[in-house]
Amino acid sequence: MDVKTNPMRHLDKLGIPYSVHTYGDEPLGGMEIVEALGEHPEEVFKTLVTQSKDRSYYVFVVPVTGELDLKKAAAAVGEKSVSMIRSADLLSVTGYVHGGCSPMCIKRPVKVVVDSTANDHERFFVSAGKIGYQLELASSDIPKAIPGVRFADIRKPAQE
Repeated sequence: MDVKTNPMRHLDKLGIPYSVHTYGDEPLGGMEIVEALGEHPEEVFKTLVTQSKDRSYYVFVVPVTGELDLKKAAAAVGEKSVSMIRSADLLSVTGYVHGGCSPMCIKRPVKVVVDSTANDHERFFVSAGKIGYQLELASSDIPKAIPGVRFADIRKPAQE
């Protein structure tokens, strides 16, 4: 595997150890990725991009076992409300396509908030910036990997 994404190069430059896991080249849902990787679902996170009414963009990273609580997310970044951006706008805002969006190396400056449950585990899996590629790094390295990251309770449990 000779694929090197911007988040991988970023981690290399910072000297942060990571592992790359692959699952194919089709976009999968969070729980499908968990199954393909054979990992614990509470350690696998998805990256979601939102915007406020004034078109400020925010990135939220939540476990695949839950969903983003938009009210908690807005409060975490000091906004009255945020909404998900259109999938069609994802590439122009982040530089990533749907299913391959990483919270690292985003095209424009954005605030990134990771759900506080990431600190409950030793490992953290997140998109490597390309469909079919996940990065595994130590949860303790998140602040080094994502400068200015904040941690907050921003999720709601998945609907059964």
